[in-house]
Amino acid sequence: MNYWLVKSEPEAYSWQQFLADDGTPWTGVRNYQARNNLNLMRPGDQVLFYHSVSEKAVVGVAEVAAPAAPDATAEAGSPWVAVALRPVQPLPRPVPLAALKADARLAGLALLRQSRLSVLPVQPDEFERILALGGL
Repeated sequence: MNYWLVKSEPEAYSWQQFLADDGTPWTGVRNYQARNNLNLMRPGDQVLFYHSVSEKAVVGVAEVAAPAAPDATAEAGSPWVAVALRPVQPLPRPVPLAALKADARLAGLALLRQSRLSVLPVQPDEFERILALGGL
């Protein structure tokens, strides 16, 4: 199993909307490195859901429900893909970016090194630490 983090602006698509929808295709990714990460995702992989821009916090845990397939929002024949994600559970306590930065055990977290990338890998120990910080 692999672990990931996806970012979404809560004003565009929030965790609450994700829960209400009971999952969604993760469309609209238009960065080659993020696309490569989507291609590596497999069903069952665990995903941290991060509210970017205004909130800047990990707010929940999702799961990859279906592997990468052509992104329905992209032009036919384009290289863009999407995976299907479904919610697993909210974090009892959101984990703000400041807490991630302050934790020495998370110094290597890809989110802290590549802050503009919207789909990032997370190491197993980092995933577990973020869950602990979030009250799970």
